[in-house]
Amino acid sequence: MTQGTANYKVGNEKLIKVLDGASSHLRGLLAKQGRSEGALRIAVIGGGCSGLQYKMDLVDGPRDRDILVPSNEVNVVIDPKSALFVSGSELDYSDDLQQGGFKVTNPNAVVTCSCGESFSA
Repeated sequence: MTQGTANYKVGNEKLIKVLDGASSHLRGLLAKQGRSEGALRIAVIGGGCSGLQYKMDLVDGPRDRDILVPSNEVNVVIDPKSALFVSGSELDYSDDLQQGGFKVTNPNAVVTCSCGESFSA
């Protein structure tokens, strides 16, 4: 992976674990974009109906201060602030027509909204 001079840490699946469905779909997306060595960035930002929501992007690799988590043949990168909110989470993928996409199951979420994309910790 070409991270250049990024100063990042390597984490483990205690931070986030990628389940089989998410791993398979993510590998397919990265391959389509020609980024087979890329990663999924997960960030927690303000907003949504419960106060916090997830933002996900495909990236080439970690940036300074990120935490890189290799899990189930893919890489996830998370900034330190977001890591506080997602610790212990699982990432899955659903192709359900109504609520499909990547889903984070987060044990830290005190309140979640019905759409499953917003939470309060």
